[in-house]
Amino acid sequence: MPANFMPSAAEYFRFAPEIILTIVGTLVMILEAMTGDRDKSSLGYVSLLGLAAAMAAAVAANNDPGLAFQSMIIVDGFATFFRVLVLGVGMLTILVSTNYLSEAKANSGDFYALILFSVVGQSLMACANELIMIFIGIEISSIASYILAGYLRDDRRNNESALKYFLMGSFATAFLLYGVAWIYGLTGSTNLGEIRTVLSHGTAPTAMVGISAALMLVGLAFKVSAAPFQVWAPDVYQGSSAPISAFMSAGPKAAAFAVMVRVFYTSFDSISNQWEPVFWIMSLATMVIGNFAALQQRNIKRMLAYSSIAHAGYVMVAVTSHSAVGTAAVMFYLASYCLMNIGAFAVVTWMARDGEKFVEVDDFSGLAQKQPFVTAILTVLILSLVGVPLTGGFFGKFLVFKAAIDSHLMWLAILGLLNSAVAAYYYLRVLVVMYFREPGASTVNLPPVAGTLRVAMLVTTLGTIALGIFPGLILGFATQSSTLGK
Repeated sequence: MPANFMPSAAEYFRFAPEIILTIVGTLVMILEAMTGDRDKSSLGYVSLLGLAAAMAAAVAANNDPGLAFQSMIIVDGFATFFRVLVLGVGMLTILVSTNYLSEAKANSGDFYALILFSVVGQSLMACANELIMIFIGIEISSIASYILAGYLRDDRRNNESALKYFLMGSFATAFLLYGVAWIYGLTGSTNLGEIRTVLSHGTAPTAMVGISAALMLVGLAFKVSAAPFQVWAPDVYQGSSAPISAFMSAGPKAAAFAVMVRVFYTSFDSISNQWEPVFWIMSLATMVIGNFAALQQRNIKRMLAYSSIAHAGYVMVAVTSHSAVGTAAVMFYLASYCLMNIGAFAVVTWMARDGEKFVEVDDFSGLAQKQPFVTAILTVLILSLVGVPLTGGFFGKFLVFKAAIDSHLMWLAILGLLNSAVAAYYYLRVLVVMYFREPGASTVNLPPVAGTLRVAMLVTTLGTIALGIFPGLILGFATQSSTLGK
């Protein structure tokens, strides 16, 4: 290999988080074989240490930003933000999962290794500067997620969930890859910056470029469950185990939005007049479908799945604004969304218990009388999902709609606010059931909240409150990192 192709120490340093996670994931699988029939909870703690080390490496790498490996990787504030976010999602997922897996007698190193490998893919997506690297990151994350969706092999719901996710995910990825091939044929490159340079000269046929962008949008819209590619989410979230539903609703979605922003704000910046109207329609359709479908749901996992679709619509409003303010809004909103959604699923995980027998909204009847601690936590998280002031959800929506108004998308902002009012109905219905109904059979003999699960609940709740009272904790960094592609 020529000397100029040899990576430097700085380049390896910028890629350190992914290296650490890969090593720890492999180590967990080796330790799995060595522990025999003993309790595997310790492997969860090893995984947590690996994720913490990777997070520290990601923060340290941001002190020496730049390109790596022939410009295939870029480390900047935007990449660092999403790296830390998906690593945090991985840590919270492990905290939520440990006791759940022990009760289901399915606690093994395979689960933790799959979480780590999926996070590797998501982290790679966040810092990829090249379409092939984006594709590789998506595939690493997706393959691990497909297996996680069907992790409980004896549960038919898990099997159905994994099969649906795999078939539809593979189909959507084919669109993405076809779009990558097409843009390579038009520009002769898969590097995001080089594609932008070629397209800015106007030499490539505009219609053909638009088609390639549309093909890639199909693949990315599936990953974020944006309309009309959202049909998989309710079935997959409902069929998967509750901790994995929490994971899939947060980490992969955040990473996919990071890719969407980087690709369309960088490579396709010169044809924004073509894709902005498409995003406008998709964001509105996503909000409407997610919120109005959630109104009909009695299964709380399915309700949260449609809620997740609606939140993807809010984020797409910020993406549609095509501005630095919109980029900062995307970053802040996804951080608050990950906290409140994982927290809500943590409560569902505890309430559902082994076999997930109690996942109906009515199963939460009278919970306030039996378990005020958990009820208080879920109340805060639901109020944040609604967008009540002094929660992270409020400032997230405020920034999203401000970005839309600043970009003269007044009608989209108004329709988004009306959708938020619709969402309040099905969220507040859960609070009514918890506080104003008598306890039922599901709230009798409630299990204690396990240590790791309690930590996850507290972290997500306190984080949600902190972002609502002190949004500057991350908003300043998000604003500094929002000049992506400009």
